[in-house]
Amino acid sequence: MSSQSAGWYNDPEDPNQERYWDGSAWTDQRRPQEGPAPYQGQFGQSRTADAPQYGQRAEHGQVYGQQAEPAPQYGQRVPQQGYPAYPQADSGFGYQGQRSGTTPDGQLLSGWWRRVFALILDSIIAWFIALPLTGYFYYQSSQVMSSWLEDVMDAARAGSTTPVAMPPEVFKYAIPASVIGYLVFFVYEYLFLVTKGRTPGKMATGIAVRLRDVPGPPPRGAAAKRCGFDLVLYLAGSIPVFGIFASLAILLNYLWPLWDDKKQALHDKVAGTNVVRV
Repeated sequence: MSSQSAGWYNDPEDPNQERYWDGSAWTDQRRPQEGPAPYQGQFGQSRTADAPQYGQRAEHGQVYGQQAEPAPQYGQRVPQQGYPAYPQADSGFGYQGQRSGTTPDGQLLSGWWRRVFALILDSIIAWFIALPLTGYFYYQSSQVMSSWLEDVMDAARAGSTTPVAMPPEVFKYAIPASVIGYLVFFVYEYLFLVTKGRTPGKMATGIAVRLRDVPGPPPRGAAAKRCGFDLVLYLAGSIPVFGIFASLAILLNYLWPLWDDKKQALHDKVAGTNVVRV
């Protein structure tokens, strides 16, 4: 120990503090450990009970006799020499690995409620955009429905127990209005995704659509797959009877991110996209 240069080393009498070595003997100067307490092995035995000898490698590869680097602050990542760096998340202390709530390059994924609010806003906006094309059909359908409700009330007042069948004219006008509305929504969403990566509803809620492995607006093919998947389900939902099963598929599509490890809906899996926070 006499060849060791003067400095602060682990106190051989108390591994939880440091003691000053003057180059020839231990002094009475002591101070608490600056970093975590030394590793305590089984039965409380210390791994670093004695001060390191001159030229001996310390725990992090530092050779005594060389200029020491400043001690890292709490939470600071310590580079390991001679080993490849592990991928690090954007936040947190130390290596945490790939977070399930991010894309492979670390962008945070959107929560489910943000997507729901964005869809509601976009549906309202697209409905008003399509109104000049669908207004006539909505008006005619409402007239037929109003007349049918009057017949139902008249039959009830007369004491009739025979149900009044809904006239087929209701579907004659309601189905075209739905189809036109879905087509307008398809064009609305597609154009915004390929140009900006986000619709007005997604802009309002702070989210966007991108490829899972590539940042930026999705390419035309991916946007067409994503929007087209929804369009097919919506159009199938307009078909009487069969529409019940299509409606269940639509519901399943939008609930899927709740349990999916990548937070993808079914249309995201078809297109290879993710909805992310921006």
